[in-house]
Amino acid sequence: MRKTFLPLLALSLALSGCGLIGGSPTDSAPGLDTKGRAVDGLTVGHRLQEAGEHELALRAYYRAAARQGATADVLSAIGSANLSLGRLGQAEQILRRALEQEPDFVPALNNLGVVLMEKGETGEAARTFQKAFALDSGKTDAIRENLRLALARSDSDSYSAGEEAEGFALLRQGQGNYLLVTR
Repeated sequence: MRKTFLPLLALSLALSGCGLIGGSPTDSAPGLDTKGRAVDGLTVGHRLQEAGEHELALRAYYRAAARQGATADVLSAIGSANLSLGRLGQAEQILRRALEQEPDFVPALNNLGVVLMEKGETGEAARTFQKAFALDSGKTDAIRENLRLALARSDSDSYSAGEEAEGFALLRQGQGNYLLVTR
């Protein structure tokens, strides 16, 4: 009797810690809803992203891809997680794949623009943000701000590149006044 009691006690304690005996199923299972059903991998991944758990979010997105297929939404989420992890090359590649499937997918466009800005490709980033802004009808503040920053950077980049290519120089004349001159 004693030989069977200890293993049963150990099993019962282990199962109570898993939420299978007592407690709610969501106490220890973030992938379940309040009724104990599995939650979509994208939803779990988005929640993990918000919590700053980017590596776990990436795994959830991969699970979503296995279940739903590599849709533009799933690929965009995977690209976003890679961006959050600083994996710019992977993020860019995956976001471009998402846009091949759905060229007007605003979240993928915005995230691709962010990747391009991080890589210093401000001209392409500005064009990407412009498309996202137009498709979004200017409703999203983050896209508007990203576009503003990209345009400001691309303008300053084009001025400095033009000066070097054309042999121009800025000549300071007094306080805050500059004259553009050829070399």
